[in-house]
Amino acid sequence: MEGATNQAVIGEDPMSSADWALLVSVAGIWGSSFLLMAIGLDAFAPGVVTLLRVGIGAATLVVLPASRQPVDRSDLPRLALLGFTWMAFPLTLFPIAEQWIDSSMAGMLNSAMPLMTVLISWAFFSVTTGPRRFVGVTVGMAGILLIGIPESTGAGTNAVGVLLVVVAVGSYGVAVNIAGPLQHKYGSMPVISRALAFATLMSVPYGLAGIPSSHFEWGPLLACFVLGAGGTGLAFVLAASLTGRVGPVRTSIITYVMPAVSISLGVVFRDETIKWTAIVGTMIVLAGAWLSSRSD
Repeated sequence: MEGATNQAVIGEDPMSSADWALLVSVAGIWGSSFLLMAIGLDAFAPGVVTLLRVGIGAATLVVLPASRQPVDRSDLPRLALLGFTWMAFPLTLFPIAEQWIDSSMAGMLNSAMPLMTVLISWAFFSVTTGPRRFVGVTVGMAGILLIGIPESTGAGTNAVGVLLVVVAVGSYGVAVNIAGPLQHKYGSMPVISRALAFATLMSVPYGLAGIPSSHFEWGPLLACFVLGAGGTGLAFVLAASLTGRVGPVRTSIITYVMPAVSISLGVVFRDETIKWTAIVGTMIVLAGAWLSSRSD
């Protein structure tokens, strides 16, 4: 009940400059993750990129006292499932996909996460969903098609890349439903740190398999370090802090900022070309996400 009372109060006051700084920081870190993955792939196989990312992320969080708070052994299977659906599985699919599609394209498709969360919550977790949210999902799915179909028709491997990102985003939608009860019970840090630990163990086989086809370069290694410590470690801490300050609805604004970051970085640093249909499609996806996040 205490949590419910606090949640009713959170988000009523205007966001402070510190709140906005947190929001922009998280959006910038997560939005740049797609570029960092692309740089990592310049030297490392996808499995190595994922293993470095989750391993460094886990090592970053384990030094924080809040992450070492005890959890019930009975919840370890759910934490392991969370590590798979939130980290090991989707964070493996993204670098595989970015072998065939640009980092900016991956970032644009990632904007569908709120839509997939609503759809999966309704279909598999018995979460009540009203007409407005279904309209939002429908609108957003049209946007996904507008982003992905022109890219997919260019080459067969491009179609695989688009599909892998959509599957990864769907996995996030599953993870959100698993994470909610655990985070309410223990707080964010103990849940995230243990999920990352499980994800690291799960990522070892594919990571080791990718070593023979990888080679060492300082730039990609630095990119993976920033991706792990920042995008997979620090960003989760900052996002959890922001949610505590302004509530989950305002925190979701991050979703609307991330595509702009990924597009800008991809164009500036990788000379990526963005189709106008993808830009329009991203705007439609974000409009659908906004509709689906409103209560009916």
